[in-house]
Amino acid sequence: MATAVPAPVITVVGVGADGWDGLVPTAREALRAAATVLGGPRQLELLPPEVTAARVAWPSPLRPAVPRLLAEHGGRSLCVLASGDPMFYGIGRALAETVGAERLRVLPHPSSVSYACARLGWPLEDTEVVSLVGRPLANLNAALSNGRRLLVLGPGAGTPAEVAALLAERGFGASRLRVLEQLGGAAERVLDGTAGDWPHPAGDPLNILAVECAGPRAQLVPGLPDDAFEHDGQLTKRHVRAATLAALAPAAGELLWDIGGGSGSIAVEWLRAHRSCRAVSVERDAVRAERIRRNAAALGVPRLEVVTGRAPEALGGLPVPDAVFIGGGLTAPGLLQACWDALPAGGRLVANTVTLESEALLTQWYRRCGGDLVKLAVAHAVPVGGFTGWRQAMPVTQWSAVKPSETAAAVEADGEEQQ
Repeated sequence: MATAVPAPVITVVGVGADGWDGLVPTAREALRAAATVLGGPRQLELLPPEVTAARVAWPSPLRPAVPRLLAEHGGRSLCVLASGDPMFYGIGRALAETVGAERLRVLPHPSSVSYACARLGWPLEDTEVVSLVGRPLANLNAALSNGRRLLVLGPGAGTPAEVAALLAERGFGASRLRVLEQLGGAAERVLDGTAGDWPHPAGDPLNILAVECAGPRAQLVPGLPDDAFEHDGQLTKRHVRAATLAALAPAAGELLWDIGGGSGSIAVEWLRAHRSCRAVSVERDAVRAERIRRNAAALGVPRLEVVTGRAPEALGGLPVPDAVFIGGGLTAPGLLQACWDALPAGGRLVANTVTLESEALLTQWYRRCGGDLVKLAVAHAVPVGGFTGWRQAMPVTQWSAVKPSETAAAVEADGEEQQ
């Protein structure tokens, strides 16, 4: 039987603003030996004549073209040029996901983030990085908090002015901004100013923006103040929301279905738990659905997917959730069953209600599936004449459960039959 020939290795070379002069000998040798070099136009222009390979520029949009171009040129000696470290917000990720990490030989160059921290004297491990390349500007909102240091990767020369305007609008006009251009190259320079009166016109597109946030503080744990959300009264209030997020227990990379989104507060706080978390908010009212989108953008998670429709009909075709929250419409025929059926083993379901009818339904499901059935009651101190008394909010009944595996469910059912 013939031995399979291993697929050719693709060499990925990181290059900085210093171009060919900044490359180590191993990277230069790989480029000299290549039959084809893929890269951005700016990167390809940095190569000297001694690199005789065919030069192929990435098209725009880039990501959809990666599989096709690798298939066309991957059978020959292929090099891919990347900015700085290819595996840090670079093309390396797309290549690894397309052909597998085992086919890549990555030769990184210091990233712009490493250069920036070196110039600023900021510890790299304490500096948060926000990429706006191919991402909404509103992503920055989640990182804003007084005293925080940020490095912002932008798509072009206009990014610093856009970020300055956003900061001023969000109450961070006193934040110090420094634009570091052409880091590591002969044309390196730094532009300094504050967000509220940013004085500089658009400069070099090869830049990274350093932000020293001066403005409101932002809490990290769930339970944002109610006034952080635009709403029409359909809002899971702060203390109940914190308890609900604790029951939902978000983890990195997980997907939430938020049914009856209202203002989107549960889905928004789920997404703020980790940048890899995902969420879909299902809301039947179009006005509220648009409000959910605005809240998501304002609080830095514009990636929230909003589906306008009535559950359970609107749930068809959605990706499999890791957790489901039902904040409205519990008595809709088949809704609870559809959500339970959609969950995989180990998935969590949390449902809140303030009505007796929905509470009775949750009690039935508690008896059937177990979990926790709790009553959440919150009272606020308010003036009573010249004194102070308690004003009780409507108590919330909450049922939460983890879906067992089919084997565990069968064993439990068998045990019940034998009793």
